[in-house]
Amino acid sequence: MHAVVDLVKNVKVHAILGPQIPDAAPLVVEMGAKAHVPVISFFPTSPSLSPSKNPYFIRATQDDSFQVKAIAATLQRFGWHEAVFVYQDTDFGNGMISSLVNALHEHDIRVAHMSAIPSSAGDFHISRELNMLMTRKNRVFIVHMTSSLGSRFFALADKAGMMSESYAWLITAALSTSLKAMDSEIVDSMEGVLGIRSHVPESKHLKSFDIRWKRNLHLMNPNSSITEHNIFGLWAYDTIWALAVAVERIGVTDFASLSSSRIGPRLVKEILNVKFKGLSGEFHLVNGQLKSSALEIFNVIGKGERVVGYWTPDKKISRKLYSSASNNDLKKIIWTGDSTVVPEGSAISKLRIGIPVKVGFKEFVDMKKKVHTNEIDCSGFAIDVFLAALNKSEFKNIVYDFFSFENEKGEMNGTYDDLLSQIEQKIYDVVVGDITIVANRTYHVDFTLPYSESGVTMLVPVTHGKHIDMWIFLQPWRWDLWVAVIASFVFMGIVILIMEHPTVNTAFAGSRNRQLGMTLWFPFSALAIPQRELVVKDWSRFVLVIWIGFAVILMQIYTASLSSVLTVDQLQPTFDSVNKLRTEGYKVGYQNGSFVKGFLMEHLNFNESHLIPYDTIEDYHNALTKGHKNGGVAAIFDEIPYIRVFLAEYVSHYTMAGPIYRTDGFGFAFPKGSPLVSNFSRAILKVREQGELMDKLEKKYFRHTTTSLGVAPQISPDGPRQLHSSSLAGLFVIVGITTLLALGISECYIWSKPVVLAKQLSTRYFSSHDQSTNATELVAQSTLQVDSANENSHEVEELVGDSESTISILITGENIIDLQREEDTTQ
Repeated sequence: MHAVVDLVKNVKVHAILGPQIPDAAPLVVEMGAKAHVPVISFFPTSPSLSPSKNPYFIRATQDDSFQVKAIAATLQRFGWHEAVFVYQDTDFGNGMISSLVNALHEHDIRVAHMSAIPSSAGDFHISRELNMLMTRKNRVFIVHMTSSLGSRFFALADKAGMMSESYAWLITAALSTSLKAMDSEIVDSMEGVLGIRSHVPESKHLKSFDIRWKRNLHLMNPNSSITEHNIFGLWAYDTIWALAVAVERIGVTDFASLSSSRIGPRLVKEILNVKFKGLSGEFHLVNGQLKSSALEIFNVIGKGERVVGYWTPDKKISRKLYSSASNNDLKKIIWTGDSTVVPEGSAISKLRIGIPVKVGFKEFVDMKKKVHTNEIDCSGFAIDVFLAALNKSEFKNIVYDFFSFENEKGEMNGTYDDLLSQIEQKIYDVVVGDITIVANRTYHVDFTLPYSESGVTMLVPVTHGKHIDMWIFLQPWRWDLWVAVIASFVFMGIVILIMEHPTVNTAFAGSRNRQLGMTLWFPFSALAIPQRELVVKDWSRFVLVIWIGFAVILMQIYTASLSSVLTVDQLQPTFDSVNKLRTEGYKVGYQNGSFVKGFLMEHLNFNESHLIPYDTIEDYHNALTKGHKNGGVAAIFDEIPYIRVFLAEYVSHYTMAGPIYRTDGFGFAFPKGSPLVSNFSRAILKVREQGELMDKLEKKYFRHTTTSLGVAPQISPDGPRQLHSSSLAGLFVIVGITTLLALGISECYIWSKPVVLAKQLSTRYFSSHDQSTNATELVAQSTLQVDSANENSHEVEELVGDSESTISILITGENIIDLQREEDTTQ
């Protein structure tokens, strides 16, 4: 730091390049800002040191926060959902934490642990930290430190056996860009490590510089172990070039004569505007730091390295940098331990699965021990769902053992909460069964997504309802629907009467009282007696078919509604009010060991002395049969899947009643922070989306759907809903429109007169010429005689018959003229 102060105060420099030590950067930048001297760094610095907040600080390297996106994409590529972050305990290391955690979180990756190692840490301190990391199940490590600390760290990690198979190491750019300057033996111990660093594109300018650099290096130091330059050297070269360009643009000849306060702002402005193609690639400063381009992913092999892929913001991970699209794939990688198998990312080699011991409801979990081997044979809906999810997870090849949570007597060793506490005590790795996800349990374990829906409700006996009175047959329909149906009967009779009028059908002839009787009687009789002979018109028969279909539909609806009324009247829940059970001191039951007991006490305010535990569906039946007055209970509270299993056996005697208190359903429990949770949650989603598998499992154990809340068989205490006229409005509209349309076509004279006129013209045209002439004269004469005989005429009748084509004009008086148009004459 004294050197910096001397340069600023005594030498009066106009720009500072560096520093090489990341920890010194904040102080140097602060001094530069006070003296208006730009500080240009081409070495790694903390992401928290932002050029936007320090106008005299220029980062001529890529921001370290840029590489965390590539790190997250790489971890996701190999299916790792947790990682341990090992970093140098300085501002340089701490500055990476926030950006790394956020980037990993976006890819559903969790930082399981953070290990901070001071720059001054000795071998003993580092070895102790490595031994602690070995005790963890996590096997994926991200290392962020400088080469001086990183070289010692990996040498000790190799001695501790952590560079063997099943471990995965990923180093950041700070260490990746310094590998060529590290001891070859240390690099050899890092075989299998993946690294992220900036990509330097090849160019003729770079090749020429490389040749000149090696030649000069050999002349200056023939015994140097350094044979290649690194990207820091290229950034340094480009930075100095950019500074020289900026000075030239300012155009001051006597630069030393000007104070830093006058030159500093102008120099910063010109440097930020410099843009050229340098040795490291495109030199372009954006927001005070080098524009980020592509990163390369390399694999340490032996004493060298091999690029296995690239990462860019647009194409993400790809084998080739200039490929048209991303394939999210990398070249073959040699992992630690000289393995080609991708590490699992976790030290879990065998799952210890704890299961509850159930006396009843064994459809969910059933456990049997083999006599000679004492091995546990598990079955049940929950077990099968877990195994199906395991088969679809990334841990499908993992070995597992089931352990029953039981005491010396072979009974459940406590409650479900006691079973879950075994996970915290590291006795079980996972608990599988009908475990309900509730809030207070999530403080101790992590649950997967639910594999079934659930909720708490009340199971009560059913009893006969109100007395069936003599008018119960009217209850299915409301009064307005009865009126509408009766009106439709009358309407149908009127339509038939109009269409089958007495002149067409003598069956409808007679007095007005008889016709009125036919109007009311015909719609009813048509339903029971074949009526084809009573109607003669085709359109009447069509209307009759419509009417019979309409009546059949009404009868079916009425029958179903009446059946519902009779059933519900006989099966009424004995209780439907939770408040009544609580306030009047009724005893209620719950499933032994379930969370429902705490739910009844904490949320529904039941007294503990009024709560009785039961184990099996037989216990439920006996307790409800006895009732609260005879040593039983008035109701039982349980989760809906259990109640449905019970109702499958006793459906005619009990029902669900009261409100449904929603829960999050059944899930599997893992230790807090376990990487298996997200993996199994995705697997459960795959199983549930595969509907056929879930249906098959439910039919296997329940013979019906049990894990969904969509069809809760509850009886409403209010009885079935009465149908009213609007319920069948569509049916009335269709029948009414169809009937009126048939009536209009059948009886409208507008359609019949053009047909008759067409027949007259046709007959007139095809008759003989003489007949036509005589007919014409007769018509003319008859017209005159009719006009002259109006006073003496007594009757003029025009008859148009449907079956004959005869028109007769009868004139009563002095003259009678018959005009015949057809061969047959009808008087």
